[in-house]
Amino acid sequence: MRTEAWLFTGVAAFFAGTALGYGWWSAEPAGTAVLCVAFLMAALVTFFLFVQYRKHGPRAQDRRGAEVVDSAGPVDFFPPHSPWPVTVALGAVVIALGVVYGLWLALLGLGVLGLGVFGMVFQYAGRTPGQSSGDASPRAGGRATS
Repeated sequence: MRTEAWLFTGVAAFFAGTALGYGWWSAEPAGTAVLCVAFLMAALVTFFLFVQYRKHGPRAQDRRGAEVVDSAGPVDFFPPHSPWPVTVALGAVVIALGVVYGLWLALLGLGVLGLGVFGMVFQYAGRTPGQSSGDASPRAGGRATS
């Protein structure tokens, strides 16, 4: 992931330079704020990719002499089924409706969205790295198999 991390480092540097230049020559704070947020989002992705590279080490794609077959094999764990993406979507819809109908509905949607994000983050928290998708314990949010 080193290559991707350096790519997003360039994107973050571009947005940082653009935000500084735009903020210096214009008197418009909204555009500067948007460019700063774009910089922060690119910097967040850069940080994540560098952490993953340090955690997992170089991949086959990071080596110059690597062949396509070097990256073959099991990729990672992919959850088989989850109710949380639907919960997150429902929360986003209720927040959008809250913009139209009132703050009370937006706050309710924020609670549903928070529940969905919390559920997605901690759904497989108790899963060990070697477990397959069918072996997740019911305590960790997976379904028990017989």
